[in-house]
Amino acid sequence: MTQTKDLLTRFKNDVIEIEPTPRWLRVVFGGTIIADSKHVVILFEKGHTPAYYIPESDIRKDLMSPSDHSTHCPRKGDAAYYSITVGDRVTENALWYYPKPFASSADLADDDAPDLRGYVAFYWNKMDSWYEENEEVFVHARDPYKRVDVLSSTRHVQVVIGGETVAETHSPLLLFETGLPTRYYIPKLDVRQELLLPSDRSTSCPYKGNANYFSVATTDRVHEDIAWYYRHPALESAKVAGHIAFFNERVDAIIVDGEQQEKPKNKWSSK
Repeated sequence: MTQTKDLLTRFKNDVIEIEPTPRWLRVVFGGTIIADSKHVVILFEKGHTPAYYIPESDIRKDLMSPSDHSTHCPRKGDAAYYSITVGDRVTENALWYYPKPFASSADLADDDAPDLRGYVAFYWNKMDSWYEENEEVFVHARDPYKRVDVLSSTRHVQVVIGGETVAETHSPLLLFETGLPTRYYIPKLDVRQELLLPSDRSTSCPYKGNANYFSVATTDRVHEDIAWYYRHPALESAKVAGHIAFFNERVDAIIVDGEQQEKPKNKWSSK
């Protein structure tokens, strides 16, 4: 099997790349450590979240059973699957691997995908918990090239929804996250809380934690799930506790120091 230290692979088109991580990874299911490895690689694929690939030798093979399920990736090849059984708990098609990845072919090795022979990957949500070193991690593998900074500011920030100013502050927190628009977190006392309607929606972020949402009721209508907050944010984003952010993409306007900010065009624009 190719040694982890030799697996640093970068492709000219930047579609797929893998690189080793020095972090100790453990995966738990049914109270049992299914995978325990200090030789993990992270696969980066355009349009997907990062994924851990773990050497087969670091996985409990006695708990794995082959599956008839298979899938095809036009860049990596045909994937085969295993199910996991621990006691009376079974999770079907929980991990996959590439018996003959395209990269093992001399015709495709330079252009398509890294050689993943000898490595397996798990569906995140089919496992009970994941640990990097002794810290539990959530949602998906964390990207080592992603950064989240939360900075205190005295900028004058106004949020307009349905023609009404629903939030205004001179003490926002600005959250800068790699690849995403600047988010303006506003102290709750500077938001018109009488307009906020609690929502059942929640989402999770591996860098910020579990988010809960508010809809906003203005005189024209109810603007569904347009604001969010973190009751117990992750450590790197701890300062945003007690603050509310609004989708730049969906409000009428976010005005900063008298200048209306351009609306981002992304997956949140039309929700």
